[in-house]
Amino acid sequence: MIFGYARTSTHDQQHGLQAQIDELKGQGCERVYSEQVSGTERTRPELTKLLDNLRQGDVLYVTKPDRLARNTQHLLELIELLEHKGCSLVILSMGGTQLDTRNATSKLMLTMLGAIAEFERALMKERQREGIAKAKEQGKYRGRKPTAMAQSQDIQKMKSEGVSVTDIAKKLNISRMSVYRALSE
Repeated sequence: MIFGYARTSTHDQQHGLQAQIDELKGQGCERVYSEQVSGTERTRPELTKLLDNLRQGDVLYVTKPDRLARNTQHLLELIELLEHKGCSLVILSMGGTQLDTRNATSKLMLTMLGAIAEFERALMKERQREGIAKAKEQGKYRGRKPTAMAQSQDIQKMKSEGVSVTDIAKKLNISRMSVYRALSE
């Protein structure tokens, strides 16, 4: 069976989502899963359903790699999962080229892209560490401003009003552990 997956980051992108769906159906997708959720979200219910429904021999089509995966590492993990299930992936628009994991050259291209992305990420982290070390030497680096401790008074007040730790964390958009830390200060 041929499946499709379409995603946009926000609900404002309805036309973009519909364009992806149309393109996937034009490629012969018998069933298209779609959702409007940020790519950085850990949970994407429609993608999860799609992956659960794939069976050996199925093909998954996406218009672009960033519609499917959060980053290159995630893309490679998904490809590995698909291969484990006996399925394949077709990316319709990869710099003007269509990549199909049933083809050795496409697999090579995706693996090379993954290696390059991983290398770039390592270089970026290395430069960041060097920059932080230099800023510390010059006395300019103070680190990230602690968000929970800056809201310590609000946390204390809300707790004294009987608001639960979980609700405080949700309202202030911080972790429960941060709330506990602020309360123990």
